[in-house]
Amino acid sequence: MKRPENIPLPPHAYVPGRNARHEESLFEAFHASVQPWMSFAELEETLAWRAGWVFVQHGYFWEAHEVLEPVWMTLEDGPKRQFVQGVIQAANAALKLKMNRPNAVRRLCDIADGHLDACGEVDAIMALPLSEVRRFVEETRGEANLIGGYYAL
Repeated sequence: MKRPENIPLPPHAYVPGRNARHEESLFEAFHASVQPWMSFAELEETLAWRAGWVFVQHGYFWEAHEVLEPVWMTLEDGPKRQFVQGVIQAANAALKLKMNRPNAVRRLCDIADGHLDACGEVDAIMALPLSEVRRFVEETRGEANLIGGYYAL
């Protein structure tokens, strides 16, 4: 996987109902990096895939979904597609956390876990460790439980 330093961050993190949505042109280079004929190895090197987790790590959750969706749509059914869907749902859960919607966060974390469970016993997919995504999902769920008025057992 190429080094993430090359990833341009959006000017702001979009949160529906709170601030302005980005111009569609902002994501053209990310979307153009994914082509339907690409092999799995080529998809792993796309700007879209490389940016997805970087965006999540920097709090750009809506933007992560936006750039990861073309990667997910290109993959055939199987663990790799499940993994990308799990990452997308993790980003969606974190976005709902920013929107103060703890029930939606917990539901999306459960969905993300289901996709990650479907990946089987692998350490990483597309150079991203499953453990890192699982940890993010659990931290997001934990924060939702705190603002939702209860602690998970």
